[in-house]
Amino acid sequence: MPEKLHPNVEKVAAALREHGVPGEIVTFAEATPTAATAAAQLGCEVGAIANSLIFEADGDPLLVLTSGAHRVDTGLVAERIGAARVRRADAAFVRAATGQAIGGVAPIGHPAPIRTLVDVWLGGHEVVWAAAGHPHTVFPTSFDELVRITGGVPVQVE
Repeated sequence: MPEKLHPNVEKVAAALREHGVPGEIVTFAEATPTAATAAAQLGCEVGAIANSLIFEADGDPLLVLTSGAHRVDTGLVAERIGAARVRRADAAFVRAATGQAIGGVAPIGHPAPIRTLVDVWLGGHEVVWAAAGHPHTVFPTSFDELVRITGGVPVQVE
């Protein structure tokens, strides 16, 4: 009998099916809360990990899907989206916006759509790995698929 998935992972799996994403969710025995730990478990470059980072942009949530090899330049992002201020969101803000905890935030499966930016650097990888709603889970995808399923805007974020 298959192991029961965490409710957040079930929501992400349902959203992936709704968007026609063929990749299967991978579950790890240990948490992979950082791009480096996920890459080590998967045996891929850290740059192929799509970090789902939630920021507060003038009070509203902003999801930035960035390569694990990059840091987000909040000043550049603010300029690109026309915000006065973009800052890293705290854990309570992240959970309120996504229903998920930091370290496992998926690009989809949130209570409501979130404005999303997708790091163009992820386009350099054939397979990109994104969190699936829990620190123990990821799913394979691609840059183009991330843009499609999130309605995201491709941008340079660093």
